[in-house]
Amino acid sequence: MNRIDKTFRRLKETDKKAFIPYIMAGDPDIDKTMEHILMLEECGADIIELGVPFSDPVADGPTIQRAAERALAAGVSLRKMLVFMADLRKRSQVPIIFMTYYNPIYKYGEEVFVTDAANAGVDGFIIPDLPPEEAGSLRKSCRSKGLDTIFLVAPTSTEERMKSIASASKGFIYYVSMTGITGTKLSLEDHFRNHIGRLKELSGKPIAIGFGISTPDDARSMASVADGVIVGSAIVKKFHEDPGNAREFIKKLREAV
Repeated sequence: MNRIDKTFRRLKETDKKAFIPYIMAGDPDIDKTMEHILMLEECGADIIELGVPFSDPVADGPTIQRAAERALAAGVSLRKMLVFMADLRKRSQVPIIFMTYYNPIYKYGEEVFVTDAANAGVDGFIIPDLPPEEAGSLRKSCRSKGLDTIFLVAPTSTEERMKSIASASKGFIYYVSMTGITGTKLSLEDHFRNHIGRLKELSGKPIAIGFGISTPDDARSMASVADGVIVGSAIVKKFHEDPGNAREFIKKLREAV
């Protein structure tokens, strides 16, 4: 059982939900990324989603796109993040998921990348532009190394599609709360609640909701229908624009979840 599985089991036993903050690796630099991760853990993060900067982040909104641009300008790469992870594991055992795109992994080489990531202490991957039906070889490599592959379900996903994604996902299922990009305003509707309820019935796996969650009230609402809440753009923006109040904001999110 890896760190992600252990985390969701522990939370279920105590009737709690997972707080999963997202930050961009290398924004504004590697040293600050280390500080941010340790702060997030101190503030109660259960799992951390660590974005790896890419030049064409199709699933991300303006806030995270700009963070990726700053990180790329600072020279951050997939290889450098694996070196970073090895250093992080000397100080923290918080579960870390890389959120990246397929192009850098393809260029690196799937099997070698998965081996290097496992050795560095990465726990799993979210790859928005890699659908399950095209991820067979990556999933096989990840299974052999005990890493999780986390796929996305959208509000428009059919029941057949939800079954397929649920079968391919390991660790948890990422439920996208809206048809849009990260940072978009969140809107709760009956269809959304019914849809995620059906996904729970079909999958039997933990479900974490992301996209558009920017306030403690948003986080509280999402925690009422899911096993975990992912907050990205709001935290990235806070660290960049108002770092002095970042710790207080993160604690409020944790309390709400």
